[in-house]
Amino acid sequence: MIISIVLVVFLVRLWFLKISIQHERMILKDGGREYGAKNTRYLTILHILFYLFSLVEALIKHSPVDMLGVIGIVLLIFSMCMLYLVQSILGEIWTVKLMIAKNHTYNDHILFRVVKHPNYYLNIIPELVGLTLLCHSWLAAVFLAPFYTLVLWRRIREEEELLEKVILPNS
Repeated sequence: MIISIVLVVFLVRLWFLKISIQHERMILKDGGREYGAKNTRYLTILHILFYLFSLVEALIKHSPVDMLGVIGIVLLIFSMCMLYLVQSILGEIWTVKLMIAKNHTYNDHILFRVVKHPNYYLNIIPELVGLTLLCHSWLAAVFLAPFYTLVLWRRIREEEELLEKVILPNS
């Protein structure tokens, strides 16, 4: 059952990746630009490794779907809903990469006022915690979470800088 759940979440992620790629092409075609490409590669690699290591750990341990697993499933569902919400709010400027569209303006939606960087705090972090709980992948979390935290922290700093220097002056 764990394999099926992880596969479904991974497929949902791939669907959003397809949307992101469409948006990326459009942004670049219209004169936009990508920032932090190196950091994006690190995030991508770490995200895939987190999934792979969690799944392998679950298979080796024969992890049960117990109460922790159920909490993990709830967090995964929540995180996918938040991903959908953030993508819906941002529309054609949403990508998994750090991209700024030409004439990009700040989105003043209440979600962005209440939770700074909701894609990270309401999607990615709950997703990884949910995956860890579902798979009982403590080793994957212990070894990968510190690296993921550093790379995510760097991404947030890059976004903050772009907000301050590029997006807000255009708004």
